[in-house]
Order: sequence, then C-alpha cells, then structure tokens
Amino acid sequence: MTTPSTVDRHFLSQPQFWLLALLAGLYAIYMTLAWRAENVSHVAISLLFGCAVFSLLQDKQHKLNFGSSLPASLVGTGLVLGVLGYSATQTVNPFLRLLPILSGLGVGLLASGFRGLKQYRQELIALFFLGVPSVIAAFWIDISPITAIFSRLLLLYTGFEVSGQGTYVALPTGSIKVVYDCSGIDQMNYLLGLSVLSLVMFPLKGWMKQVLVPLVGLVLGFFANVIRVAMMAIFAASNKAAFDLWHTGEGSYIFAFLAVLCLGLFYRWLLKAEELVPPSTAADSS
Repeated sequence: MTTPSTVDRHFLSQPQFWLLALLAGLYAIYMTLAWRAENVSHVAISLLFGCAVFSLLQDKQHKLNFGSSLPASLVGTGLVLGVLGYSATQTVNPFLRLLPILSGLGVGLLASGFRGLKQYRQELIALFFLGVPSVIAAFWIDISPITAIFSRLLLLYTGFEVSGQGTYVALPTGSIKVVYDCSGIDQMNYLLGLSVLSLVMFPLKGWMKQVLVPLVGLVLGFFANVIRVAMMAIFAASNKAAFDLWHTGEGSYIFAFLAVLCLGLFYRWLLKAEELVPPSTAADSS
C-alpha cells in the first residue's frame, strides 16, 4: 500500500517538480523587483501573465518530454545564473522586463534541451510579449510627437483653440509637453501583450484574425492615451487637481481599463462569431 509520505517523496524526486519550482522562484524574484520599481501596472500584468503561463504548464504537464543535452544545459544554466546575477544588483531599468523570457528559456533548456523548446512555444510567446516589446520601444521607438499630433487634432475637432508643435499641446489656458512616459507606448505594449495572451489561451481560427487582434490592441492603447493627454492639456492650468488626477492619479488608469475592456469585448465577439459558424462552413473556409 502506498502511503502519503511515499507519494510525496516520489513527487519531490521528479525533475519536473524542481524545474517548475525554479521557474516559480525566478518569477517571484522578478515580481519583487517589479514591485520595487513602483510600477503598479506592470506588476498587475506580470501577475496575470505568470498565472497564465503556469496554467498552461499545468495543463500539459503529462505530455511534456524531459531530457536535455550538455550544450543546452550549459546555455540554460548560464541564462538562469544571468537572471540571478542581475537580480542581485537590484537594478531597475528597461532590461528588468527581459527577466521573464530569459528565465523561461533557461528553465526550458534545462528541462528539454534545444529541440524540446517547441513544447513551450505558447509559454515562451507569452513571456516574450510581456517584456520584450517594451524594451525595444524604450531604446528605438518614441511616439511622443505622434501622440501630441493626435491630441491636438482631437482638441481641434472638439472645438478647442489649440496650437503647438512637436511634442507640445497648447491651449489658451495652458500647455503640456508629451514626454516618453506619457506617450502611451507602455499602454500600447500592455494591450499588445494582452491580445497575444488571449490568442495563446483562447486561439482563433484564421491568420487574419490573429493579425487583427494585436493591431486592434495597439490602436485601442494609443487612442485611449490620446484622450487622456487631451484632458491633461485642458486641465493643465485651469485645474491642477484634475490635471494630477489624469496625469499620475487614479484617472490615469481609467482609460487603460476602458481600452482593456474594449479589447476583451472585441475578442469575446470574435469567439462568439466562431461558435455561430456551422462546422461545414468552418471546414470549407479552412
């Protein structure tokens, strides 16, 4: 007869348990650093992505093939040690957001080698879009002038006397300068990541939908922030409390929430539309 202690010892002796524990530990370290960076939005979305990744691993745990080669183990060990070394410095910069994908790659290589990484395609895609696009944007993409242009256009077409050039949005009552942190690029990256995560967790049929969803996420993230910037310009000089509310207060999260809600409703509509398609029609279209 198998006793509970025997089952526990057998479970603890499985390599996949320790590999999952290693991944969980690395992710916990990353979450701690993200929390210290005082970026509430990124902490929240990182928690969501982490739960999704561990849920995916849980669903496929009995189908995974384990066994790594020496080169793969060396590379995986190097990645894990690199993540731990970076974490020890407690440095907060854009590279912090690379830790999830590096941790996932490192543990994946230790678990299944180079060839076995394809088993973790969904998880690695999710971890990639959690942080890599924002790191790329931090060094090579600045949409501040574009955000300012669209904010001026929005104010102009809603009846305001607006002016300004470059990153400035000026009204008779005051003006603001759109800097990188207020350009909406982070919000766009979050919506892009959420759209890709939705495709991973609840796949849609057809490549056009798989391209459309991330594009809709980017557009929603951008225009939600454009509205926020326009409201900041309105209150820049006339109402400092309202300006602070939309700049760094609770109001700064309202439009992000509405953008996420719109993306969720759009995705739900696509899922419902697929459910209404007769099987014969879906087979013919594929």
